[in-house]
Amino acid sequence: MIKNFSLFIFAFCLLVGSKYLFSHQEKPALMITDGPYISLNMEDELAFSWLCESKVVRMKITTKQLPYDFQQCQLDASIEQYKFISDALIYQGDFKVAAASDFHGQYDLMKTLLTNNHIIDQKGDWAFDNGHFVITGDVFDRGNKVTEILWFLYQLEKQAELAGGKLHLLLGNHEVMILNGDLRYLHPKYVETSRLFEQPFEKLYGRNTLLGAWLRSKSVLVKVNDMLFAHGGFHPSLAKEKRTLSDINQVFKNNLVKTELAQPREGWGKYLHKKHGPIWYRGYFKKDNGASAEEIDLLLNHFDINYLVVGHTSQKQVETRHQGRVLAIDSSIKNGEYGEILLVDGKKKWRGTLAGEKIILD
Repeated sequence: MIKNFSLFIFAFCLLVGSKYLFSHQEKPALMITDGPYISLNMEDELAFSWLCESKVVRMKITTKQLPYDFQQCQLDASIEQYKFISDALIYQGDFKVAAASDFHGQYDLMKTLLTNNHIIDQKGDWAFDNGHFVITGDVFDRGNKVTEILWFLYQLEKQAELAGGKLHLLLGNHEVMILNGDLRYLHPKYVETSRLFEQPFEKLYGRNTLLGAWLRSKSVLVKVNDMLFAHGGFHPSLAKEKRTLSDINQVFKNNLVKTELAQPREGWGKYLHKKHGPIWYRGYFKKDNGASAEEIDLLLNHFDINYLVVGHTSQKQVETRHQGRVLAIDSSIKNGEYGEILLVDGKKKWRGTLAGEKIILD
């Protein structure tokens, strides 16, 4: 009896131990194809690095070889330029406007949305003529095709200019987080990318890199006709203190990456990077302690606009707040299931659905 019980205990422990062993085996590493990441060397040289099925591959070209079409391991990037200047903050004209936000690595869904709403054609090229397309930030994090979106927008920006139009990519909180090494929402693909390159992920977007320099040239806001765009929004204090768009953008940008500053952020520069700043503010969507109707009026009057257009705070679709004066364009694309785009032609505004249906925006 005792012998049989001992054998039972032994067999039970062996079974449990085997299950524990197999359940705790290290999972196979992700096979990563990603890039290219391009560094700018002092001797007019561009150093390319990319991953092809988790193998690090490198090459170099000179800037005299630009424009250059990179096509390796099913990765594509058309390199037009490597020096960037910041765009203007105010645009006025007779053109159509479109806006979307918070792509968060959902490259395929983004392309479907833009194709069906005629921002791009079936080949992925610019099809919006002289229109202005505004993206209010948050390309990074959550999804697994961030790099693809960045290179796509880099090329689309150039195509828009050649057609007489404009693509405005604004900085969102996730762009600023990545540049500052805050990686809490990083997709596992990019954790593995960082490991394979043997350097912190944010270094792949350092100021000596092409995409890093491109991102650092981007603004945190833009005014297009009677609409003011930002990722999160504008706290009423900015109007009360009579802050200008130029001042907001300049001070924000002067304090963009903490490790690149001579002194720590302080004063108004620190304030703009906190919860009331343009990339974090959610006051238009709060019932308690949010912006009042009077404060919305104050912002509209101060900035001489009719609409505030923001992302950051997720909705099921493009929606309005504050009697239509605030347009909320974060349509939860980050979930990878659905998304919408704001379409504007004169005084008419629509929700552009994923299927390309135009629905009047109330």
